[in-house]
Amino acid sequence: MTTLITRRFASRAALDAALEQRLRQAIGASGASAIMLSGGTTPLPAYRELARGPLPHDRLHVLFSDERYVPPDADASNYHQARALLEALALPASAVARVRTELPIEEAAGDYERQLAALLNAGVPLGLGLLGLGADGHTASLFGTADLERASGHLAIAVHRPDGMSAVSVTPEFLSRVQEPVFVVASSGKHLAIAALIAQDPNLIAWRAVQGCPRVELWVHDANATDLLPAAGAPANRR
Repeated sequence: MTTLITRRFASRAALDAALEQRLRQAIGASGASAIMLSGGTTPLPAYRELARGPLPHDRLHVLFSDERYVPPDADASNYHQARALLEALALPASAVARVRTELPIEEAAGDYERQLAALLNAGVPLGLGLLGLGADGHTASLFGTADLERASGHLAIAVHRPDGMSAVSVTPEFLSRVQEPVFVVASSGKHLAIAALIAQDPNLIAWRAVQGCPRVELWVHDANATDLLPAAGAPANRR
């Protein structure tokens, strides 16, 4: 059974500040640990603010929920969008798991899966893991039932997105290893997907992707969805 906890934020600024604070705590955790960053525009203000100041850490590892199959310096690259934060962290290359999009797509997916497996085999705890939520109900680069089926038995897979792009995504099996998965959503155009997630719609790909997680959080600011949300911090209905 997966428990969903919803936190509602009155403004985008409040969401950004809370995310920055939570990331700072995760980064500064003592001992070996890993955090998973998501792409999209929602977490970027928090990433940029964190990059402005010192970020002490102890044996930190960083990985990504997914990556579009574009050059690593392309504007659409999640890795590129997080570069300022990564530079502020000044981690060794071995501590950053990234999708090597310079490889053919299937090789890139296999390489990323090996990086994630090495992290798990080393016993590094996977703490905070950020996830986005698309208006169509996808998360990471998992868009449909076929993606979930192909993901079985894998930690990462290559995906052909509905927009014609390709990507590499983590899988539900990998997400089940994340201790604190958090959907971070800020968009008035996603209120139907947000409502479906809160309702734990069994047809919603994002909800199906986290079924192996005991507890999942949804952090949301959406002016058009406030009437659909429980009070901040309240658990949604369980299934």
